[in-house]
Amino acid sequence: MASRGRPRPGSLQVLAAVLLLAAASAAAAGSPGRPAPGPPLFLPLTRSYPNANRLAGSLRRGLGEGAHPNARMRLHDDLLTNGYYTTRLYIGTPPQEFALIVDSGSTVTYVPCASCEQCGNHQDPRFQPDLSSTYSPVKCNVDCTCDNDKNQCTYERQYAEMSSSSGVLGEDIVSFGRESELKPQRAVFGCENSETGDLFSQHADGIMGLGRGQLSIMDQLVDKGVISDSFSLCYGGMDVGGGAMVLGGMPSPSDMVFSRSDPVRSPYYNIELREIHVGGKALRVDPRVFDSKHGTVLDSGTTYAYLPEQAFVSFKDAVTSKVHSLKKIRGPDPNYKDICFAGAGRNVSQLHEVFPAVDMVFGNGQKLSLTPENYLFRHSKVDGAYCLGVFQNGKDPTTLLGGIIVRNTLVTYDRHNEKIGFWKTNCSELWERLHIGGASSPAPSSDTGSQADMSPAPAPSGLPEFDVGLITIDMSINVTYPNLKPHLHELSELIAKELEIDSRQVRVMNVTSQGNSTLIRWGIFPAGPDNAMSNTTAMGIIYRLTQHHVQLPENLGSYQLLEWNVQPLTRRSWFQEHVVSILLGILLVVLFTLSAFLVVLVWRKKFSGQTAYRPVDSVAPEQELQPL
Repeated sequence: MASRGRPRPGSLQVLAAVLLLAAASAAAAGSPGRPAPGPPLFLPLTRSYPNANRLAGSLRRGLGEGAHPNARMRLHDDLLTNGYYTTRLYIGTPPQEFALIVDSGSTVTYVPCASCEQCGNHQDPRFQPDLSSTYSPVKCNVDCTCDNDKNQCTYERQYAEMSSSSGVLGEDIVSFGRESELKPQRAVFGCENSETGDLFSQHADGIMGLGRGQLSIMDQLVDKGVISDSFSLCYGGMDVGGGAMVLGGMPSPSDMVFSRSDPVRSPYYNIELREIHVGGKALRVDPRVFDSKHGTVLDSGTTYAYLPEQAFVSFKDAVTSKVHSLKKIRGPDPNYKDICFAGAGRNVSQLHEVFPAVDMVFGNGQKLSLTPENYLFRHSKVDGAYCLGVFQNGKDPTTLLGGIIVRNTLVTYDRHNEKIGFWKTNCSELWERLHIGGASSPAPSSDTGSQADMSPAPAPSGLPEFDVGLITIDMSINVTYPNLKPHLHELSELIAKELEIDSRQVRVMNVTSQGNSTLIRWGIFPAGPDNAMSNTTAMGIIYRLTQHHVQLPENLGSYQLLEWNVQPLTRRSWFQEHVVSILLGILLVVLFTLSAFLVVLVWRKKFSGQTAYRPVDSVAPEQELQPL
């Protein structure tokens, strides 16, 4: 499952004895569900997992190289801002939209049910089975755990960070979006009745399980013979969220590097990591350290990378020894002892000039080269500073590689051929680089006629390297202006709260009435007049808005983001910064001068009218008497 914030390793033993009230599908799935993994989690495996049967099933269902459609789907959100990537899945007839975390470590797909009594406030409305004409419950049978009434199959998932999901199993039409060649298919999924922990508080609606297991959406589609037994993920790079996902086969680039992935060893996607090189030199660790316990596991639902103690210490020392020119500083979160460096500059494309290259060498000798964005994350409080996104996996000897390792990397999980491929690329330009044109695809089926484009507003693919002074947002709200006007202040405070910024930073710049809706231009300013927003902060704000992370109260309806714009901070000259002080000084001088002049005039006038004193015997000019 996806991990949010800063996932830290947990204990495998805690979960090894816990797992699941068995989950299973009825006719569509047919056998007990498998335990689901958690974030840096330490992979709750059970000794009773039937690896041999799973492998036999994989061989039995192996599809030839004939042409099969695939489901091309966009990824949204950002790995470090949100802690996960989501995709859009549409369930039911007419389709109900959900934002689901893409998780290669989970084996079931689930969304909140309308009847859920303990579910959080998520991005989209809960699934309403009564509104879908194609929904059917998975009826109680001998292969599943049933509800109290013995009517419907249930599922339960527990994760290492102490979150959980439980509910009932249902079956309905699942659609994959407008870019998918794959037609909508019936599939079994979980309808949640209870969430706890991160699952309750996260913004995303639920989980899309891509792991190995009968309830996995991948296994269900492969069992139906509608796609080949492979899927691919491509995550955006540092400061660039989003990406792409493909369910089914796709052409492999000629220079893609592969590692064997052994499904017999565990139900999780593992690779054969043998060495890690930093700056061209191999770490001085025994290669067997990467093969301890559960080996090296690749998990799209985990944010960072976690190495066994010996490998982590060696990696940390090797990187630190290569960055003498940088200053070592404290991390952004006092709760963690992050290893951070200041003075590297803000330009991600130039980090390779400061930080060393890292290579991962597989058992077959092939090598995956990592750039600094694959093992660093930006310091959120110090501009131009970066921290290691690789941590020690507690005392667990398992190596866990999360999404940071594969940023701007196309990762193909070729389950049929038991291998995983890696290809460094710009994931925001994936289709162009693979020379794959846009595919016309069926819209999700609906009985209500044509649907509007259900994709969210486009998110930024990156911002220029400048200090951000203003973000303008054009937003259309489906409430008339007279009804909205009394709530504008409340709305600005709500937006500020959802964006996690001060309410004084959000201001209404313009309001226009448009029939039954209102067009508002918002201005989002830095915290102070002389401050600036970093690119990371601005990207986070824009992503929250474009991905509809801002939820309006029911009385304000819904909104549509029409346009956003980012303006650089205007640097003022010395005169511009001090013009008020200068004008005030001039005014005081003028007032003082005028006051002094008036005092002199009054003084002269007062004393000029008085006769000067003369002594008694002084000679006075003779004056002629005037006739009467």
